[in-house]
Amino acid sequence: MDRGLNQPVLLHQRETSRSLEAAFAAMVVLLVVAPFVIYPVFLMQALCFVLFACAFNLLIGYVGLISFGHALFFGWASYVTAHAAKVWALPPELAILSGTAVAAVLGLIAGGLAIRRQGIYFAMITLALAQMMYFFALRAKFTGGEDGIQGVPRGRLFGLFDLGNEAAMYVFVLVVVLAGFLLIYRIINSPFGEVLKAIRENERRAVSLGYQTERYKLVAFALSATLAGLAGSMKSLVFQLASLTDVHWTMSGDVVLMTLLGGLGTVFGPVVGAFLVIAMQNYLAPFGQWVLVIQGLIFVACVLAFRRGIVGEIANRMRIRL
Repeated sequence: MDRGLNQPVLLHQRETSRSLEAAFAAMVVLLVVAPFVIYPVFLMQALCFVLFACAFNLLIGYVGLISFGHALFFGWASYVTAHAAKVWALPPELAILSGTAVAAVLGLIAGGLAIRRQGIYFAMITLALAQMMYFFALRAKFTGGEDGIQGVPRGRLFGLFDLGNEAAMYVFVLVVVLAGFLLIYRIINSPFGEVLKAIRENERRAVSLGYQTERYKLVAFALSATLAGLAGSMKSLVFQLASLTDVHWTMSGDVVLMTLLGGLGTVFGPVVGAFLVIAMQNYLAPFGQWVLVIQGLIFVACVLAFRRGIVGEIANRMRIRL
């Protein structure tokens, strides 16, 4: 009797698993073929923001915490990686690890300060911390102020692969982003991820079941910050530049926009949202100041047509998980 009742659930889980596997395979194929038809630097920029948006989605989509200061981790990891590669002459793998580690530490500190508050108070604390660190970056000597850190060498990965070659750099970025994507997918489908979803849905009930929700939220915040830092570290090598743009509050706004456009709480939503926003920023540049107006209109149209985000709406109509 129980087997018969569970059969529809098992079939639905299998269909969901197959849809996710098919979507991931299609994404990998497209990203492998894309450099032959699209400018590789644009693709690498988009991939860095894909990881950034996926990291942010881990926090807002699966824990229900909205941060207005994620540029803090993205930008400072970018600065540290650029400084480590240019001034300390570290190889790219160690420079990236340095930037990512700094982002992890900042995530623990910022999370420890903000996690005790909820809603708009949590969001405003993260924004305040990010702005404080922005002004520090503006004044600090090692960041280069308004000039940033320019001419960052890409170096040789593990002493073998010259990242100055666009193809090698693209493969490296793609591998790291796919690894980060799979890590996030594993987190949200682990017992830890199920607890995060329970906190998002009803934190009081999770507390009543014996979970120390503040610890779970702090770990999730630190993981999100670490992966955001990894994205910022790679971006500094891709463009060979770390600048104030990376730590500005508008960067935090961009990642919120990417996540909402793609689909909050979906696996592939941040991927679509990141590519869409970066494409608009690049291909609408000739319109000058009208870019923001055009982006606003597109955003309003997407919100009206896709209330769950682009991927969220498609998944809902097809009755599958994406």
